[in-house]
Amino acid sequence: MARYGDKKASYGFAALQVSLPERSTIRDLLNYLGIPSEERGITFINGKLSAMPGLQPDLDYILNTNDRVAFFDLKSMWPFQYRHGAMMVDEMAQALRAAEGGELHHTYGE
Repeated sequence: MARYGDKKASYGFAALQVSLPERSTIRDLLNYLGIPSEERGITFINGKLSAMPGLQPDLDYILNTNDRVAFFDLKSMWPFQYRHGAMMVDEMAQALRAAEGGELHHTYGE
């Protein structure tokens, strides 16, 4: 994902400070950076889970001044510290409740 934020980056990460118009959304940020939404994996907004592969309810999330957004590529592993319960933006929590099973699990039984 770093190559989208910094055209010179070949590995690692890019840390950008971006100015967007008021009431811009995650979709607007992705467009600004030139990132196809389907190429991102796990996404966090201010440390809260907002999207994951196949579930991206955050596209219309309205960004505020000083929000921190982290896009991870599809090959990134789920961060260990979140395996036993991730804080989520409201849009993600609602999407998971609406999905079959209603919640995200660390392990699954039969």
